[in-house]
Amino acid sequence: MTTTQPDTTLSAGSDAPVALALLEELVDAGKKVVAAGLSPGSSGNISARGGDGRVFITPGGSSLGALDPDRISVLSPDGEWLSGDRPSKEVGLHLAFYRKNPTHHAVVHVHSAQAVAASCVLPWSESSALPPLTPYFVMRAGQTPLVPYRAPGSAELGTLLLAIDHPFSSALLQNHGQVTSARSLSGAIDAAIEVEEASRITLITAGQDRRLLTDDEISELTERYGSDWTLVNR
Repeated sequence: MTTTQPDTTLSAGSDAPVALALLEELVDAGKKVVAAGLSPGSSGNISARGGDGRVFITPGGSSLGALDPDRISVLSPDGEWLSGDRPSKEVGLHLAFYRKNPTHHAVVHVHSAQAVAASCVLPWSESSALPPLTPYFVMRAGQTPLVPYRAPGSAELGTLLLAIDHPFSSALLQNHGQVTSARSLSGAIDAAIEVEEASRITLITAGQDRRLLTDDEISELTERYGSDWTLVNR
């Protein structure tokens, strides 16, 4: 990715209105993430991918609740820094998720407390760190594998995410947080909220004789809502 300061203005063109709309959508999405309690301090980053493949991502160190659309980073489809402030160090993670799910146009990465806590314990299974305790988790987030720990901003995080061969659009990052992707920013935020809630329920029911959704119940939900879940023996 380019590391020198590029032109800080959006290039004019027929796609300029679309780009400006995406920037405003990111600003609104940042406020929603903060309002949901998912982004303490200046942590976390969100991105949206336009129809031309450009990626609009929050700058490093920015507060998601007070984003300036003129300062949001704009990247080429292969990650070259085109305009705006220096992008988040988690660019590689976002680009990897877009490669994993090419029909998705939004990625949300946050350090929400319950998800961080859940990422610090052993995963429920290889395909999902969190068990299928509620239909809403299966519907809105789907299976959520654990990506092995690497330091924040490490290029290896994207590589490790792509190395997980089963389908998913939500993941826990070990000892770090969570990341979700979706066709829209609202969908990615909804999934992040659900991962946070599923993490909380998982933690407070740990060690108890809890009931999981059955394979038939999971299959009914994934077929109806199009979410991902790999059925495993338990």
